[in-house]
Amino acid sequence: MPPHGPPRRVLVVEDDPTVAEVVTGYLARAGYAIEHAADGFAALDRAAAFRPHLVVLDLMLPGIDGLEVCRRLRRAADGPAVPVVMLTARGDEADRILGLELGADDYVTKPFSPRELVLRIGSVLRRAESAPPAAAHSPVLRCGDLTADPGGRRADRAGRELALTAREFDLLVFLMRHPGQVFSREELLHRVWGWEFGDLSTVTVHVRRLREKIEDDPAAPALVTTVWGAGYRFDPAEGGPRT
Repeated sequence: MPPHGPPRRVLVVEDDPTVAEVVTGYLARAGYAIEHAADGFAALDRAAAFRPHLVVLDLMLPGIDGLEVCRRLRRAADGPAVPVVMLTARGDEADRILGLELGADDYVTKPFSPRELVLRIGSVLRRAESAPPAAAHSPVLRCGDLTADPGGRRADRAGRELALTAREFDLLVFLMRHPGQVFSREELLHRVWGWEFGDLSTVTVHVRRLREKIEDDPAAPALVTTVWGAGYRFDPAEGGPRT
């Protein structure tokens, strides 16, 4: 349920009239103020006028697709980016991962339970509204020639800036802050993504992509190692990260 006070505004972007009717109906009954857009261009117009607290975004849209809508919403944000929950087809793993890398906060796979979607939306909004502002002077983490600056959201290896997505950067910082500790995929999904439940392959793919950017040999990782049957561990060189 949305918190007390004015209703939270949710923009539903879905071109299937039946799905749109079901989703908007459930959200309205849950106490949200709803706007609907049926294509990508209308979604961007409605987002600018309606200023939603959250966007429910189908990936397959006429005009411009959901990935491009998500990209433009992120680019247009003049403050904290509006949270996005994607609606994806079951087989769209590549698009789902790309959407998460573009900054989507969660996803629900079709066919889905409208009640589950309402719960996911509530969870994403609670995270967004309770998240503390980024610390401008967070200590820089160093491990050998690998450096991560949480305040500046910048990571370097041997003096070269790494092109990390937002979620890859968050994952790296979390692991560097907990050297030598093993975290399961479920724990990482909760502590890095903030999800109570979700597709564990999201973690697997992000670990693989992070390794490709920070390891000398991603096929034989030395920093982010796999502990079989348990999870992943950051194994720092030279005695551990320094701040």
